Amino acid sequence: MGALTLGMPSVRRSAAAEDGVIDVADRPGTPLLVDRFGRVARDLRVSLTEKCSLRCVYCMPEEGLPAIPRDRLLTAAEVARLVGIGVRELGVRDIRFTGGEPLLRADLAEIIERSAREADGVPLSLTTNGIGLDKRVRALRDAGLTRINISLDTIDREHFARLTRRDRLPAVLAGIRAAHEAGLTPLKINAVLLRDTLAGAGDLLAWALSTGSRLRFIEQMPLDADGAWTREDLVSAAELLDVLGRRFELSPVGRHEASAPAEEWAVRGYEVDGAPATVGIIASVTRPFCADCDRTRVTAEGAVRSCLFGDEETDLRALLRDGADDEAIADRWRSAMWVKQAGHGMDRADFVRPVTSMGAIGG
Repeated sequence: MGALTLGMPSVRRSAAAEDGVIDVADRPGTPLLVDRFGRVARDLRVSLTEKCSLRCVYCMPEEGLPAIPRDRLLTAAEVARLVGIGVRELGVRDIRFTGGEPLLRADLAEIIERSAREADGVPLSLTTNGIGLDKRVRALRDAGLTRINISLDTIDREHFARLTRRDRLPAVLAGIRAAHEAGLTPLKINAVLLRDTLAGAGDLLAWALSTGSRLRFIEQMPLDADGAWTREDLVSAAELLDVLGRRFELSPVGRHEASAPAEEWAVRGYEVDGAPATVGIIASVTRPFCADCDRTRVTAEGAVRSCLFGDEETDLRALLRDGADDEAIADRWRSAMWVKQAGHGMDRADFVRPVTSMGAIGG
């Protein structure tokens, strides 16, 4: 099959603004996490640690990130309280725990259990590299975890060791099997697109289809700790589609909703969990979806980051520990999101990459 092209416009107005849901002139005062451009943040990402059991070249330096003193990390109770404020006060409707590697938190099951009580039915998901997941997945599910994403860029063991600086592929695959057995399906696999992995993209998709996993490829962003990213080395979604199209028959499905980051492509002749199989492509660089971004992020130290590419942070931990009530914390959170930038700006001549790397922010 020949080269395919992405079929959706690269720039769109916020769905909230188009639908007239938010009057931007209202600013904080609305109970939602709205910004100046009419976007509403309903997807909460909470980083739990800067530590990781891998050293992926696009994320962490080989020596790891500087350790955060334990007393500066949010406790399980503090994480759960912020989750509750997000759901009750701010309209959050999706919660994902990230890292670093969240499985390195010994109290992860407690965090999930406490958060599930506060979340009032809002789904709780986890992004992990899967190492050690086979030993903990049932406890996490029983605590209230509803979904899981596992990062995996290649199924070639030697290649995996080179990319992650650790020979741990068998442990990742054991975690993936355990997640399937625990019923946390459909299981999503996240793969960062690199020049070094493009040739193996078809093998990775074939493996994902054979295991009943939903694969999503992600364009690499300039968030690596080593500062090695260049646009010249970027593997675009268009290049990936050309490679996959030589092996699979793909047809565009689009996005499930405006704020969903992945454009989906049906893979003809395959099914996952009784539904037509798809592969997702998150073209963060070449087809940015900033105009519809609905995410708000809290770092492991309890600071709000309104955008992956903005280094500004707003401290909520101090309010938590100084006895502030939920309303005061919600107001501070709203103010932080109100000043969210319009987009990452990678196409501008004055673009400056953020100081903080992905591993320290949380995916």
